[in-house]
Amino acid sequence: MKYLIKLIKKTAKLIDPEERKVVMKNFASLSVLQSITYLLPVIVLPYMFRVIGPAKFGLISFAQAFVQYFMILTDYGFSISATKEISLCREEHDKVCSIFSSVLTVKILLALLSLAIMGIMVYFIPKFRHNWMVYVLSFGTVLGNTLFPMWFFQGTEKMRHIAEINILGGVFYAASIFMFVKGPQDFLMVPLINSAVFLMTGVLGLYVVSRRFKVKFKFPEYDNLRKQLTAGWDIFISIVAINAYTTTRIFTVGLLTNNVLTGFYTVAEKVANLVQTFPLTSFSQAMFPRLSKIFHRNKHMAFEIMEKTQQVTTNISLIVLPLFFVFSPLIVKFICAGEYYEAVLSLRLLLISVFFIIANAFRVQFLLVCGKTHIYSRIHVVMAMTGLPLIFLFIYSFSYVGAAIATVIIEGGIFGITYFTIKRLSL
Repeated sequence: MKYLIKLIKKTAKLIDPEERKVVMKNFASLSVLQSITYLLPVIVLPYMFRVIGPAKFGLISFAQAFVQYFMILTDYGFSISATKEISLCREEHDKVCSIFSSVLTVKILLALLSLAIMGIMVYFIPKFRHNWMVYVLSFGTVLGNTLFPMWFFQGTEKMRHIAEINILGGVFYAASIFMFVKGPQDFLMVPLINSAVFLMTGVLGLYVVSRRFKVKFKFPEYDNLRKQLTAGWDIFISIVAINAYTTTRIFTVGLLTNNVLTGFYTVAEKVANLVQTFPLTSFSQAMFPRLSKIFHRNKHMAFEIMEKTQQVTTNISLIVLPLFFVFSPLIVKFICAGEYYEAVLSLRLLLISVFFIIANAFRVQFLLVCGKTHIYSRIHVVMAMTGLPLIFLFIYSFSYVGAAIATVIIEGGIFGITYFTIKRLSL
């Protein structure tokens, strides 16, 4: 523990006091957001699982995994490319307005394309057509996510607005679930409420950008649209590849098993995601725009900060993850109201993969900071080509536990490749 405290202090000294203040302020805002948005599911998840039952819960989870692909399409690569671009020119108001207008236009066009694709799939594929209303109601999350300018707030390093808007949405979501979902017959209210919350936060986000930042939307020229598409392409391919072995897990469990088993696996994955993202994602998002600016001035300093930060997060994970591993049976029993060995095993395996992700988070991010998007893309494309068949094979062989086994192998492989890639870049 003393070593960890010394390491944290040493890392903090590498960053300029003013820059450290900005990073910690944004980290605090995002941590408050994540604390509440993850606390609410801890309350809502057991209630919803028990009230609507594992079968309906699994169906809704499958629908959410399905529309997640359209979120990936509409996000394109802007969560990184546009964030970085805004962070580097945020003092130039006209340029910021141009970037904002171009990115938002492309996202809306991609959302319309997504709606058309989903409509065709739901109409022609029997598995989707049988429960078409679930998928239609779930699609509102794609529209809301399209509108919400998280990339803008990250680029301007004003994460407080993300926290304020999403906390409001989270409270509304939890209150609505308890108010309107009383039994299995109310299961359609879950995707409806979820979509309503996403749409509400999306509109509020645009309002804040317009009102507080005085950013006005102007119809962009074709060249600006093409520029944004080009800038985000490598990252988009990477995100597609990443989701080929992340989002696809729940989707494939739903395809190859049944709604009940999908529900149990979803519980394990949601708990693992909570451990993985809180508070790591908050810190990572707060660091990215600032580290990009430091790299622009001093490449060696940026690399050293990244290495120390990665050491700190890895050491913290070695303390926290074993606790969740030990208490996995109690966590599953609390959510599912029963002892489900397969769900516990899945959660414990996913926690191993979480260690690989945490121990690799800032190295992966550094590839984007230093502009090596082609390497970032190549790593994830290669792992997707390997991992996707692996997921299908293991789920077919070992049911939903196979998805967790495949995840450990894939994330371990990414960790190894990224570690040696970064080591080679530092020479």
